[in-house]
Amino acid sequence: MTATIISAEKAKPAKTAYVLAGGGSLGAVQVGMLKALAAHGLRPDFIVGASAGAINGAYAAAGPDIEGIRKLDALWTTTKRHDIFPFNARTLTRLLINRDFVLETGALQALIERNLPYRRLEDAPIPIHIVTTDFLSGEMVVLSKGPAAEAIVASCAIPAAFPSFAINGRFLADGGLVSNTPIKLARDLGATRLIILPTGHACALRLPPTGAIASALHGLTLLVAGQIVKELETLDGGCDYHVVPSLCPLGSSAYDFTHTRELIDRAEQQSRDWLNTGGLERCNIPDALRPHRH
Repeated sequence: MTATIISAEKAKPAKTAYVLAGGGSLGAVQVGMLKALAAHGLRPDFIVGASAGAINGAYAAAGPDIEGIRKLDALWTTTKRHDIFPFNARTLTRLLINRDFVLETGALQALIERNLPYRRLEDAPIPIHIVTTDFLSGEMVVLSKGPAAEAIVASCAIPAAFPSFAINGRFLADGGLVSNTPIKLARDLGATRLIILPTGHACALRLPPTGAIASALHGLTLLVAGQIVKELETLDGGCDYHVVPSLCPLGSSAYDFTHTRELIDRAEQQSRDWLNTGGLERCNIPDALRPHRH
């Protein structure tokens, strides 16, 4: 897979990278992971994120310490589904008239612009690389400079739910279409140690999610888990990796924002336990990422 990297500067070698996957509302799990990593004293040299992982990665790039992640925690626990997926009368009218996408991206962009403490990606205290997909060519496009909110929104633009986002003359969509967990990209950018933060998937659901967007998000989380396993199994030598365990069993839909507090707290405790039992000394693929049922 070729990629266009729109970058302020190349990452230098001998670096630790955080790699954050997408996952809709399950992105709350990453907040708990980040809190545990911050309490453990870890600080990445750069961050790579796609889709929901682009949101969390961008905020962690502003400050991956305890205080910085506490602000991210507050953002997640005060955000409701309608803040990101604003269904209303205009939504139904647009669907009937246009039929190509359901929602506008304005609500998500406004949320990011109100809360992110920097405007341009190159101004982030820690380098941040946002993964998007060229919706016409299928090429990976990595944004490391330019307006931060626009890059993040583009990375979260799920086809059919949101329109593609025009940046630099290219129509960009959800980064998960090419690499929802951009592991090899982080290595190519110079990382020699990867700390991978998956969101997991709702492995304990009894019935499929209802609704088009809920179903699409659930499908994407399954795709993410499979991508992580595939990329790690084919990762070349010379790079250590450590996968922070995702929650399992997990019964929350990636479209459900009512369990945010529970997901953050549960992920934080599990991540602390993982760190305290030598998680950063093991390079393995957690079984929770492989196909399974409960």
